[in-house]
Amino acid sequence: MINICFVCSGNTCRSIIAERLFKKMLKNEKVTFIKVISRGLEATKENITYNAKLVLKEYGALDKDRKAIKLGKIDNNTLYVTMTQEQKNKVKSQKVISFRDLVGQDILDPYGQNLDHYRSCAEQIYRGLEKLLKQLIGGVK
Repeated sequence: MINICFVCSGNTCRSIIAERLFKKMLKNEKVTFIKVISRGLEATKENITYNAKLVLKEYGALDKDRKAIKLGKIDNNTLYVTMTQEQKNKVKSQKVISFRDLVGQDILDPYGQNLDHYRSCAEQIYRGLEKLLKQLIGGVK
């Protein structure tokens, strides 16, 4: 079993989008050996943002409400995937990568922005998830 935790600041936009898009991708590929969650470095139990729900719905992913969850104790059996290099530096784990490692750029926070910013963010996340999935299941399937 592979455990993955997507990490951003508040767990209301980027990391929850990554979690739910990746779960949909895994389901489509019939991959059952990867477990996915998301957390925020400064999460305050705020709900997923409305625009994040709209974008998830556009991708056909789960778009239901969920309260943000703060990143707690680091688990050495989990791969942490952060949205930015700065966040990567804050996650004290030997198993941490950032979207910059995957796609060559940080995923900027769309919080408070319009729907087009969320769409752009989700597109960047999706491209990174495709690379991550390919790396994880390359020779396994």
